[in-house]
Amino acid sequence: MISRRLFLGTLAGGLLAAPLVGEAQKPGKIYRIGLLWPDQACCRPQGYLEAFQEGLRERGWIEGQNFTIDLRWSEGQDDRLPELAAELVRLQVDVLVAITGPAVIAAKHATSSIPIVMGIVGDAVGSGLVSNLARPGGNITGTTLLYPEVTTKRLDLLREILPRLSRVAVLWNAANPLKASDLNATKDVAKKLGITFLLLPVREVGDFKAAFELANRRRSEALVVLGDPFTYIHRSQILEAVAKLRIPAMYDIRQSAEDGALIAYTANVPAALRRTAAYVDKILKGAKPGDLPVEQPSRFELIINLKTAKTLGLAIPPSLLWRADEVIQ
Repeated sequence: MISRRLFLGTLAGGLLAAPLVGEAQKPGKIYRIGLLWPDQACCRPQGYLEAFQEGLRERGWIEGQNFTIDLRWSEGQDDRLPELAAELVRLQVDVLVAITGPAVIAAKHATSSIPIVMGIVGDAVGSGLVSNLARPGGNITGTTLLYPEVTTKRLDLLREILPRLSRVAVLWNAANPLKASDLNATKDVAKKLGITFLLLPVREVGDFKAAFELANRRRSEALVVLGDPFTYIHRSQILEAVAKLRIPAMYDIRQSAEDGALIAYTANVPAALRRTAAYVDKILKGAKPGDLPVEQPSRFELIINLKTAKTLGLAIPPSLLWRADEVIQ
């Protein structure tokens, strides 16, 4: 058996080292790529779709000449994803790209034969999307986060700012079935670090008020948000509530730090989406998704909002500022 840690160390060459199967591509054929995405409000302004398209162009794919994209947005409504996934399957796309966990679940339920490439997904093994990282089998492959490692890093970063941190509230979308795996990993890490967790499950906008009132009563010292489309779309309400509590917030989405969260530690999403395009390229050239190793994003970003730190009266260690990819003044 191969450990996750050892496996990730072998991925530097990853897909690029795989044997070429370009001869399987049919000359003159225009391939059809189905793209299932939760919300264009968090995609288009950040250039995420463009990053995916750029990844295809880098590999010789020119839209309208050798491929077309059938794009479906759920506009942040996860209950629409099954319907949209089924629609893409009926269009007989050659590969179905599903962005975020709920979209992958919908795609998995919609087809067991069309190749599925997942992107921006939490722990794919722990949540049961694939059985193995090195050889996922079935019709699903793509990129995933290994939550224990990422969560440890996020809590370590909070501890650098708050060395005596002992009580952390965790806000998560309980309606997202994949978040249960992420939450369990987060709880395990917190226990090892001696941190008490207060769980704040939310399912709809009306749950925020009670969640933050509970965090206030329990004197939470910081907030960790398990990101997904729901918490992203409603981040302004979350950040407004956090500001009233006057506690630091750790997010796993870059834009939240830009909008006022103290700190974000996140995968570089454009880079991850360009890697997603690499999977599409391999599959359209004949590779089987079950034979392509699932890959963890190799680039992570640390963003610190110094303006928020000053508002909270927090001194950010110079060593942490030096390591940050971006410091928002």
